[in-house]
Amino acid sequence: MTTTATPPATQLRFNWPVILFMVAVHVGALFAFLPANFSWAAIGLTLLLHWVSGGLGITLGWHRMLSHRSFQAPKWLEYCLAFCGTLACEGGLTEWVGLHRHHHVHSDQEIDHHNSNRGFWWSHMGWMLYEVPAKAEIERLTKDINTDPVYVFLSKYFLPIQIVLAGLLYLLGGWSFVVWGVFMRLVLVYHCTWFVNSATHKFGYQTYESGDRSTNCWWVALLTYGEGWHNNHHAYPHSARHGMKWWEIDTTWMIISGLQRLGLASRVRLVDGN
Repeated sequence: MTTTATPPATQLRFNWPVILFMVAVHVGALFAFLPANFSWAAIGLTLLLHWVSGGLGITLGWHRMLSHRSFQAPKWLEYCLAFCGTLACEGGLTEWVGLHRHHHVHSDQEIDHHNSNRGFWWSHMGWMLYEVPAKAEIERLTKDINTDPVYVFLSKYFLPIQIVLAGLLYLLGGWSFVVWGVFMRLVLVYHCTWFVNSATHKFGYQTYESGDRSTNCWWVALLTYGEGWHNNHHAYPHSARHGMKWWEIDTTWMIISGLQRLGLASRVRLVDGN
């Protein structure tokens, strides 16, 4: 197993494709503030797609289902949730899962690619602007999914899929739908996701001794459909439920529970007593 520490940023090469892509997406989102691009329908579309891509896709599908195998779903549903995550355009599916699993093994250690000890900016998004040494471990960490032809396709063509989505939105509502439904929505989903790497390793409280700086942060939980109960998650990473207390609202767990009642979620993994 590779145990080499992540070098300082000054020793890492810039990942220019990622940098240019992030600049383009954030600049594109600025066009949402032009009066010509404003409409309540576009905002409603953004909120819907935020939930589909960030909630059903990243949180439910890529994170709890695929990264941690917190529950199992019929293959058709598994693929649908994986596709929803692809719409978040957070890179290839297998790369995302592999890096997340790597983070859990080395959380807040020098080898952790978004080690929060390096500061808020680094753990929030700074790390991804450089070449990530941990990517060398992806193939080993994703043996359960990296040969599945559907996941190979989604990993390879996540950007063309986003372009097709943009084209469909243009046909439905013109540039307003593209600006809000793609650029603004991606920026919102990105930063909500990144808050789980940054804010929930800095703000909030710790219920469990997890061996790292992970915290439970209520406002991140609201933005990320329950992912903000991060200390609970790091203490029990395979639990399908992150909000352990009655007042720790976890809407993703509510969905999993509902799927279980419908017979669409099985082998749901929980912490005893929760």
